[in-house]
Amino acid sequence: MLVVVQDVLRSLAQRNLTLAVAEGDTGGLLLERLTAEPGSSAVVLGGVVAYADTLKSHLLDVSPDLLRQHGAVSAAAARAMAAGVRRLAGADIGLATTGIAGPRGATPAKPVGLAYVAAANAETVLVREHRWQGDRHANRQSSAAAAVALLRELLQ
Repeated sequence: MLVVVQDVLRSLAQRNLTLAVAEGDTGGLLLERLTAEPGSSAVVLGGVVAYADTLKSHLLDVSPDLLRQHGAVSAAAARAMAAGVRRLAGADIGLATTGIAGPRGATPAKPVGLAYVAAANAETVLVREHRWQGDRHANRQSSAAAAVALLRELLQ
């Protein structure tokens, strides 16, 4: 994971691109991983941890109708969060995570471990669904790693 984080930060810096992060299920873990690296402040503008739908709506401009229709844990929400944090921060790229880390919060349609990550720039939004099988700690770690991998994919 460390090499991938260093890779994406270097790629962002070489291209003079900035990044902002919106986190749900990772609860700040993703931003912590990114900013643990020396020099990250040159490209990482900051982030938002938005568990509550009201924060997703007010801070990230995620439509309440979208949240009612698809739920906060959905591809549509992840896409809107990535685009929203990008706009909020004035960043070149927005990166978002949303999911059900567990052990509670699941429904039959949305089990523990369901997660979505999204990366958005001005032209493209990539979204990936994941179904992790770990405990809360492992699921959060997996979502953070998946978000970094998706950022790397967007940069390639």
